Amino acid sequence: MKKGIIFDLDGTLWDSADAVTRSWNVALGTLSEFQVRIVRADMMRFMGNLLFDIGRMMLPKHLTDERVQQIVDLCIEYEHAYLREHGAPLYENLIQTLGELKKDYSLYIVSNCQAGYIEVFLDYFKLWDMFEDYECPGRTGLGKADNIRLVCARNHLDKAVYVGDTDGDYNATSAAGLPFLHAAYGYGKPHAPTPAVSRFDALPKQIKEIL
Repeated sequence: MKKGIIFDLDGTLWDSADAVTRSWNVALGTLSEFQVRIVRADMMRFMGNLLFDIGRMMLPKHLTDERVQQIVDLCIEYEHAYLREHGAPLYENLIQTLGELKKDYSLYIVSNCQAGYIEVFLDYFKLWDMFEDYECPGRTGLGKADNIRLVCARNHLDKAVYVGDTDGDYNATSAAGLPFLHAAYGYGKPHAPTPAVSRFDALPKQIKEIL
């Protein structure tokens, strides 16, 4: 029986809020048509949403959809460049815990991000060998629930659990028909009671109980 753990990325594997906020503010500072700056609290509220939706949350309401997408694409360009150079903090004991989990489970990532973002994470920390597969709407055009299903089907998983930190993660996991484990150290919380961990290195015990 093949068992898998599918991880969210932001707020679950690394704390990228400060780095992404910093890079997006640099990108927004290049625009002359309006002035927008964001802070960490904004980014934590944005995380877990699709990128265009984040643009709509962040930018002036009068902008066209086309202009919102252009600005989001600009922010992504600056974000990738910043993260490739500086990275972002991993949660405590993450690499050691992933190594422990990999002994018994296949590991995956599904995030509501743009194409190239998961790759930046895997490149910076040299974690390609840890994860068997990953997916995001930037590559498939699908929402998180469909991407979770896709990863499960593509990798022939008999049982799997999704680990994420936001209510959006919980909703997508429920729609995909998988059990959800809340990364309570992350950016948000689900609206319904669910198993949770307060530290990344508490995962092995909880995963064993679920799977």
